Formats: sequence, C-alpha cells, structure tokens
Amino acid sequence: MTKTYDEMWGTEDALRAPYSQFGQWFEGEDPARLRAKQREAEEVFRLTGITFNVYGQAAAEERLIPFDIVPRIISGAEWKKLTKGIEQRVRAINAFLHDIYHRQEIVRAGRLPAEMIKNNDAYLPEMVGVTPPGGVYTHIVGIDLVRTGDDDFYVLEDNARTPSGVSYMLENRETMYKMFPELFSQTKVQPVSQYPRSLLRSLSACAPASAEGTPTVAVLTPGSYNSAYFEHAFLADQMGVELVEGSDLRVVDGRVAMRTTQGYKPIDVIYRRIDDDFIDPLTFNPESALGVPGIMDVYRAGNIAIANAPGTGIADDKAIYSYMPEIVEFYTGEKAILQNVPTWRCNDPESLKYVLDNLPELVVKEVHGSGGYGMLIGPTASKKEIAEFRKKLEAKPGNYIAQPTLSLSTVPIMTKAGLAPRHVDLRPFVLVSPNGVDITPGGLTRVALKKGSLVVNSSQGGGTKDTWVLED
Repeated sequence: MTKTYDEMWGTEDALRAPYSQFGQWFEGEDPARLRAKQREAEEVFRLTGITFNVYGQAAAEERLIPFDIVPRIISGAEWKKLTKGIEQRVRAINAFLHDIYHRQEIVRAGRLPAEMIKNNDAYLPEMVGVTPPGGVYTHIVGIDLVRTGDDDFYVLEDNARTPSGVSYMLENRETMYKMFPELFSQTKVQPVSQYPRSLLRSLSACAPASAEGTPTVAVLTPGSYNSAYFEHAFLADQMGVELVEGSDLRVVDGRVAMRTTQGYKPIDVIYRRIDDDFIDPLTFNPESALGVPGIMDVYRAGNIAIANAPGTGIADDKAIYSYMPEIVEFYTGEKAILQNVPTWRCNDPESLKYVLDNLPELVVKEVHGSGGYGMLIGPTASKKEIAEFRKKLEAKPGNYIAQPTLSLSTVPIMTKAGLAPRHVDLRPFVLVSPNGVDITPGGLTRVALKKGSLVVNSSQGGGTKDTWVLED
C-alpha cells in the first residue's frame, strides 16, 4: 500500500517547511499545558454553543463539534496553486449550470449524455430559461479537497447547493487566537475573519435591479431543529442581517417581504439554507411549511436573488462529478488544474461489473449522498456490510459511483499519549458575484479522530482543526 503522506513530518522525522516555526514552538511547550489548553478549547466550544444535531436523533441530543488544537498548515505557494484550480472549477460549474438550464450546448456537443440531466432528480425543469440576477448560480461554494502527496491534491466532491461549515472555520480561528496569541505573533497566518463582510458584500452585489439603495439581505433557515442552525444564526449575526423563517416572509406587490415591527419590508437577497423542495409550496412540495408561497414567481420575474440558486444541486451530483474534467475543459478551454478522483459510474455495465468484483477495495457512494451517509468503505467494511451493499448496487446501479480508496494525508492531533497522525480533508469556501471570485485563505479542515479512519464528517465522529495559510 502507498505510504501515507504526513503534512507535518517529512522523511527521517524532519519537520516540513510550513510547520517549522510551529514545530519549534510545540517542542518548547509543556505537554500538560497543551492538554489543559485542549480541554479549555472544548469548553469554549461548549459555552459558545458550537453544536450540531444529527438527523434521526432527538433535538435535545446535540453534539459538540470536536476541535483539535494542532493546526493544519499550508504554505502560501501551495495555496496560490490551489486557488487557481478552485477558481477555474467554480467558474466552470457556474457556466455549466447556466448552460443546462438554457441551450445545453455541452449535451449538443456530445460531451455529456442527455440522460445525465434529463433523469437527474436534482435537475429542476422550473429553472429552464431562468437567469439569476447577475448571472450567478453558485454564490457560495465548498470544494472538498484531499491530499495524497507533496503536489497531489484531488477534488473529492463539489458542494454547490448549500455548503455548510464556514462558522466552524471562523470559530476555530477565534478559539486558537484566544488559546495561543503568541503563536500568531511568531507565525504570519493569513486572516479569515473578513469572511462575513465578504459574504455580505458578495450577496449584495447579486441584488436584482429592483433593489433600491443598499440591498436588504436575509438568511432563510428551516429553524432551530436543523443540524446547521448554529451556523445560520451565526452568519446572520456576523453579517448584521435578519435571520428569518418561511413564516416571517410573504409575497407583497411582486416582491418578497419580511415581517417587521413597522410592517412588511421588501427583501432583495435571500441566503437560503433550506433545500430546493421546500422553497415554495406552490411550485415544489405542497406540504412544505418552511418556504414562501409564490417566491418562485418573484424569482422568475427577476425581483429577488436566491443564494444559491434553485437547481444548483445537480452540480453536487457524484455522477456529474465524474464528468468535471470534461466540464472544466468545455467551458474554460483549459485542462482542469485540480484532479478528480478516478470514478466508476455504476450505471455503466462494464463499470458495474468491475465495482462488484472489487467491492472490498473500493469506496462506493450514493450520487446524491452527503455527510458520510449511504456509503461503503470497502477496506474497513465487514463481509456482511459488503454483501448488503452488493444487493443495493445490483438493484439500483444508477444510484451509485465508486472510487479507489485514497491514502488521505495526515496531520497530528493531540492525544493523551502525545501527537498522533489522523486523516484530513479540506473544504475551502468560495464566494461568487458579478464582481469576481473570492476564496477565503484556508477553509475547514475536517479530521477523522479514530485511528485509521478515513471518514472525517462530524456526523460520523470526525472533528475539525484551524487551517493556516501562511503569508509568502
């Protein structure tokens, strides 16, 4: 098996360059003090209320997001290369979304099979011919990256619908500042605190032509029982905008308006954190009590911006993901800078045969799955789990893709016995507006806290780290 790439330690236990200052500081620290700081950081998270709910569990059973005090450090040069690839990919996704809801040139050119769109549950016919204000579909994007070597970064998946986790990125940094202020005077780390201001600026730039003066922005949440409610409230507070639920909104004179003490006030931009199906009960799910009746009519008339646009979920589809190298090249005229993980589409008979023959070595995912649910990690699965998954694959092969098991890079975490390597991924956060693409330096590093585990999702027992991008 390929040797796992350790981001902190190189050959012969030499610190890699980005970790040199941190490593020297760490060596001079009292281990007992560091363990106390780890406990203190956990207490900060508890007092701040940085928790999440796992679907299917009682609302009272909130879980603390585990946080580890050893940062994940990326050099300025590495980050520059990554941002070029991320920007290229995000621009291509936005162009792809415009195309599939208009002329579908990529299908006409034979670069993407028509059934990949036509038979896709995430494709919304209601969006055909609709161009969002400013031409932006994906206002906020999270691109999940994994690393396997010095220059080997892969995109694991794209999150173009409602990516979450940015509040943890901000709180992780704030907590590290509180715990170890001396570290930030010794090491020049690029800041992330500007994100809420950048988000508000970016959303405001997408306001429709009907907006008068400074655009009014609001965050639409499904409510306090949602697993990411902490983040919804946090971002609304940080931006200084209203946090609203569907019951606070109504359509008034062709505009979406929110209830205030002075009556209903028009809104120009809604940062929605509810799924497509619940946005408008008159257009989608008639049982939805979370959305706003008639909002899609206002949207189609160009009088409200919805971030992210309805129908962007098709770009998250893992079967579409397998075509991303072609999508990037088609819309940018350039080869993709960031590599995809090799992917087998199980709706293809030959690919399905290969996957079924090699299940114990592969990772199999649902095309619409997220959060680490509905997947099989062959090397760690039991014979019973593999047999059960085989039946699912044979019954509905089009619901799945498969990938090789990558040897994800590791970063040390604090344990009672000292530092120990654990696998990580990275979700950088990208803002898109008519004014350009803004990528916050760093992002959310998720870490698998169990030894040997490759599953980093918090819902599956993972934790988070502060991510440092160094100044040049």
